Amino acid sequence: MVDEEMNYWKRRAEQIPNDELRTQALASIKDKRFHCQGGSVYALLAGEREKKAVRFIVAYQTISDYLDNLCDRSTSLDPKDFRMLHEAMKDALTPMNPMKNYYELRDDQADGGYLAELVQTCQETLRDVASFEQIQNQLLKLQGLYADLQVHKHVQLRERIPRLTSWFEKNKDTNENLSWYEFSAASGSTLGIFCLVSYGLGGKLKSNTAQAIYDGYFPYMQGLHILLDYYIDQQEDRDEGDLNFCSYYEDWNKMKERFLYFIKQTKTDVRGLPDRKFHEMIHQGLIGLYLGDKKVKTIPYSDKMRKALLQAGGVTAKMFNWNIRMYYKAEGKRGEMKDV
Repeated sequence: MVDEEMNYWKRRAEQIPNDELRTQALASIKDKRFHCQGGSVYALLAGEREKKAVRFIVAYQTISDYLDNLCDRSTSLDPKDFRMLHEAMKDALTPMNPMKNYYELRDDQADGGYLAELVQTCQETLRDVASFEQIQNQLLKLQGLYADLQVHKHVQLRERIPRLTSWFEKNKDTNENLSWYEFSAASGSTLGIFCLVSYGLGGKLKSNTAQAIYDGYFPYMQGLHILLDYYIDQQEDRDEGDLNFCSYYEDWNKMKERFLYFIKQTKTDVRGLPDRKFHEMIHQGLIGLYLGDKKVKTIPYSDKMRKALLQAGGVTAKMFNWNIRMYYKAEGKRGEMKDV
């Protein structure tokens, strides 16, 4: 199902008239395919409507990855442009909103209806959620945090940290146990949105479910997700001059201490969620799979870090880690055979 949806959007991206927009759309699908593949596990919560959930998750994540490329790899550094682009993610979660010209503030505009179709695909799915009003506030809160992050972290280099720290100060009262860079990381995940929509499609919502999911995922589950993502990308981000939140920890020991804190808090937070075992699996999967990435070997003290985090994650995290490392090892051997 995931590959079918992604292949459709790849074909649509190939039809984009503008060279720059087409390049970024295709690059985001090629390089970030695993985001959609991983996120689509939440479709299991939708039961018989799993296919609709996959359709939403792939479309929404494709918007996210495409806009990230437009902000990160493209020519603009204009925060108003970034804000306008991310209106697409807000509209995708607001089924009655009309389409806008999301490219209004940039030179490259001719996308052949690509972004609008992605937004409309999300809207169509959400119209099928009978209890949509129960999840919309939480969806828009998570989307608003995500959009704020994307704007602040892609402006001119000298403005990034002042903007991010100022933004954190405005939200500090409800996030007092976090640093500004941990709050930023927690805002950068789409997991909570996928979880809410999948529960909505599955008809599993009770009056308090949406807020319980929000509290169960933000900040600690989402924060752990993105911190692990930044952890494995440290060398790559250094090479490309990109902002990496892990670089703001005073040393690797402090980073380890805070990652362990996020693991502990996430364990506590997911205990109160419906389908507790599912959310525990997601939590343990994040730890095991990210720490099994080949890039981990390039990071100083990674052996000690990996051992401590896997120990905290438990047996299931270790199982995920072993499996993904064996997979990479097998893939490497296959690659060597092809080269012979």
